[in-house]
Amino acid sequence: MFAIYNKGSIGFRSTADNLYSLNNIENIQASRLKPDEGTIQNFDTLLNKEKKETNKDALTAYKKMANIDTSEIVYQVKDIMTKDCIYIDEKSTIQDAYNVLREFKVGLMPVVSFGKKIVGTIDKKIILNLLMDDLENTKNVLERKIEDIYLPQTITSDPLTDIRRVAKVMIDFKLHAIPIVDEHDILIGIVSKTDIIKAVSHIPQFQLWSWLLSIKNNFLLSIIQKIYY
Repeated sequence: MFAIYNKGSIGFRSTADNLYSLNNIENIQASRLKPDEGTIQNFDTLLNKEKKETNKDALTAYKKMANIDTSEIVYQVKDIMTKDCIYIDEKSTIQDAYNVLREFKVGLMPVVSFGKKIVGTIDKKIILNLLMDDLENTKNVLERKIEDIYLPQTITSDPLTDIRRVAKVMIDFKLHAIPIVDEHDILIGIVSKTDIIKAVSHIPQFQLWSWLLSIKNNFLLSIIQKIYY
């Protein structure tokens, strides 16, 4: 299950198939979740139901919702995500964000509000664009709070999603990482390209090739071939 956040508000929450049906990620604010939209599911309702089921039943429910063969092994995001991920509060400054990105050598980090609720993501490119737009006042730009700037809409995933679907979304939408949030929109981790590669290296080869064929990405395939051969 995926969601898209715009300054902390949800503009979309549904399956990967419905995510691909959106024409433009930047114009999806009107795509609100409705209970009568066929395959679009209310994930909060699903999670409340799953709390009353066993883990096996919950996984089966997810597979059916995501159109996955119920007999197929699913490797979930929660098993590979980085739980103690680097993040920053929206009340921090642009300078603070740059310092954290540089210190921890991360390309992207989630921005959160009170209680670690996801707001968006920030990277060096966003900061550079802000500086380039106002070269005469770079000091003032760096002193601005993150909550006062425009952040692009952010695609997130829930912890039960199949890692193959997350990998495909990352590739197709050219994402370096995807924040992972729970049913309350609280940040609980992040999945990066590195996490995906590490996960693949621990999957048996037969399942690995099936996984690679499912995402249909020649570039990633060439990387994995180098790992094994």
